[in-house]
Amino acid sequence: MTTKHGRRPGRAWIAMLLVSLLALLVFPAPAQAASYVPIDGQGSTWDENAIDQWTADVAKYGMTVQFTGNGSSAGRTAFRGGLVDYAASDIPYGETDDGQTDPPPAQGSYAYIPIVAGGTAFMYHLTVGGKQVTNLRLSGQTLAKIFTGNLTMWNSAEIQAENPGIALPARQITPVVRTDGSGSSAQLTKWMSEEFPSMWNAYCKAAGRPVDNPCGATSFYPTEPGSDFISQSLDSGVAGYVAEPTSDGAITYTEYSYALQANYPVVQMLNADGYYTLPTASDDAVSLTQARINEDASNPATYLTQDLDAVYSDKDPRTYVLSSYSYLVIPLAATNTFSATKGATLSAFADFALCQGQQAMGQLGYSPLPINLVEAGFSQIKKVPGAVAQNINVSSCNNPTFSTSGVNLVVANAPQPPACAKSGPVQCAADGKTSIPGGSGGGSAATTGGSGGTTGGGAGTTGAGATASSGAGAGSAAGGNGDSSVVGSLGGGRQNGGGGSADGSSALNPDIVPTAVTLAADSESPVGNPLMIVAAGILFAAVFGPAVFWRIRRRHR
Repeated sequence: MTTKHGRRPGRAWIAMLLVSLLALLVFPAPAQAASYVPIDGQGSTWDENAIDQWTADVAKYGMTVQFTGNGSSAGRTAFRGGLVDYAASDIPYGETDDGQTDPPPAQGSYAYIPIVAGGTAFMYHLTVGGKQVTNLRLSGQTLAKIFTGNLTMWNSAEIQAENPGIALPARQITPVVRTDGSGSSAQLTKWMSEEFPSMWNAYCKAAGRPVDNPCGATSFYPTEPGSDFISQSLDSGVAGYVAEPTSDGAITYTEYSYALQANYPVVQMLNADGYYTLPTASDDAVSLTQARINEDASNPATYLTQDLDAVYSDKDPRTYVLSSYSYLVIPLAATNTFSATKGATLSAFADFALCQGQQAMGQLGYSPLPINLVEAGFSQIKKVPGAVAQNINVSSCNNPTFSTSGVNLVVANAPQPPACAKSGPVQCAADGKTSIPGGSGGGSAATTGGSGGTTGGGAGTTGAGATASSGAGAGSAAGGNGDSSVVGSLGGGRQNGGGGSADGSSALNPDIVPTAVTLAADSESPVGNPLMIVAAGILFAAVFGPAVFWRIRRRHR
């Protein structure tokens, strides 16, 4: 059928179809979804909160990454036996004892990469007059005396001298240590064995270690029979014990994120410049710029492991002495259980963890890895079988501690400690910045400030009792910048969003997947979701199609 002008009305519908096709060109279809295969890992509970965050973040890209937090020693054993595709460990192979054998896998078959940075925090439960003490500060020597049984009362002269603003109670100190093979035990004992060797070796001897075999660093914390030490398994176990209402007087060592989750304070620790600091994201990150990687391949026992001597002695007032990082143990050779396809998934996940994944670390109680450690990780990821690594580099890395041009932002932007954090006759109150010459501690865990800083703009440091959801103590409350140290002041964190999404995981590096396989589109993106594309085309046709149709009809009447 034709109109009186001999034109078929179907041309109008053809025009509408062209408009719809135009809409699909404006909103292009997403790339083919990635063909990732599941990978599985075990290990460090110190890392567990971070890895759980990353595995949840990458799920939206079609990546299935499993992780079981069962302790560093268990993770290393499972990796050596080929039972998992990767492991997370706070210490390398060979640093365990107590009758445990821990030989490494075959030389050249594996590598360590830095993965989670943070501070070994000393979470404590202490009240004065029914109020929780939240601004306790201790030197390294005092902490070593506590964890070797040489100080047993909270009101001892040494502790009181460091805390002139707190009327300390005559209460017994209860040290809580790990029973399982723990990386946090190894970090603490490594530090004590290097900084206070006589005290540590005397304790080991009393705990039953042979005289000719001093402890050194050990992942199995020795306890003296009949002592007042309490032993618990896993980070959640020691933190959970200290947080019990009946545990007044207890103190433990754990990853800072567990204290944040429990809403409990941690000790402000004296550094080499005479300031008491907390294991905040910024203080840890500043400290770890001094970390060194042992790159002597002729010594397999120490190759690629961390050297923290310069961290312990760093004179920067912002450093936290017991800052360290843990390892991802990754395969460098294909096996019967680890294929190149798995390697492509593992390399993509590891790249995400070192870059975009670091955006959320401050809020979780960890520290973003600084550029020196990220670059060390890149060099090893590229060796994983099947890794697509041509663009794993600084310019593609959305890490909050450095710019894409490689400028280190940590030292420039990390806040200085307040004057009251300096060792002396006054100390910071619970708000983290007010100087108090005397009086009771008190305050509540929710308002802890520790070595906190100024209000606004993320300039303060993390409050010791701040919850994981509130993010940053005094600095965050006033400035609204997420973790008020590195993630807040540099932007990009969960609360501050400078390039990160609401969950701190806006995208994977699009260049780390095989050429024939591209990343799955983010289902939250209106451009990347196929249903949204179709809907956009239909909407485009519905809005503009009738106008085109009637214009054609009027033109040819």
